[in-house]
Amino acid sequence: MFCFLHKLIVCFIRLTYIVRSLWDSFIICAGVFADVWKVHVEPEMKALVSSCVVLPCSFKYPVQEQPSDRIRAMWHMKDNWNEIIFHKDPTKVKDSFKGRTKLIGSLGRSNCSLEIDKVKNHDNGPYCFRVELETSQKDKYSFVENCVSITMIEQASKPELQAEQSVPEGEPAVFKCSVRHTCPSYQPTLTWSHIGKAVMSYKDISHGNWEAESVLTFIPQKEDDHTSITCTVKHHGNVEGEVTATHRIFVKGTTIQLFFFIFYKLFILNLQKQETNRVLTAIKMVKIKA
Repeated sequence: MFCFLHKLIVCFIRLTYIVRSLWDSFIICAGVFADVWKVHVEPEMKALVSSCVVLPCSFKYPVQEQPSDRIRAMWHMKDNWNEIIFHKDPTKVKDSFKGRTKLIGSLGRSNCSLEIDKVKNHDNGPYCFRVELETSQKDKYSFVENCVSITMIEQASKPELQAEQSVPEGEPAVFKCSVRHTCPSYQPTLTWSHIGKAVMSYKDISHGNWEAESVLTFIPQKEDDHTSITCTVKHHGNVEGEVTATHRIFVKGTTIQLFFFIFYKLFILNLQKQETNRVLTAIKMVKIKA
């Protein structure tokens, strides 16, 4: 009985040791894998051909490694790491991308966003970010599991024009025109066919998409009734033509004001006629008394 208890205690001690060893190994592995290079990109982007596109990118590195400005960054094709589309040494960039790509983010702030200008209809990618430490020959990371593919847009879409169908005459009317895009480096321009006060704004609507908006304010007059107002968008680059959106204007109050204008005129004429009759009557009365 004593031997049995002894063996049981020995087995329990060994089992405890094994469990503790496994737990320590788990803690160590978790710490290692939690402290590795990571990158965040938008896996799917859209780009307007002949314009530009910005691929958002951010990364993080192990705390114990502080590369700051010693980072060498590049972007390459997923299927061929030697086909580099961006490198600080232009001689290493693929011929079809030379002069068309640049980093617009600060590597010191972990921003690896890439701009591709003069987008061609075959710039689909996928493209991957790669980072190397200039102080180390072994610290090189290609994020081939987090790459970016681009869907090409051959023709720009119409801007969205928002306004009331009927606007009151003599009171400020507001018209909004907006367009979405993926080229924040060169924001599109929005112009109006009507004179007024136009205010432009640009907004990051997340996932690499941006919105440019123009708000036009003017005071409609009766001459604006049954006319049209047009918003025109012009994109960066050699995008063919300009895209427009048109909205019909109906000015409220024109008929009513015309009625009151006529009524006022008739009222004045009637007063004048009454005054004339009063004067003539007074003259007649004077003649009779005389």
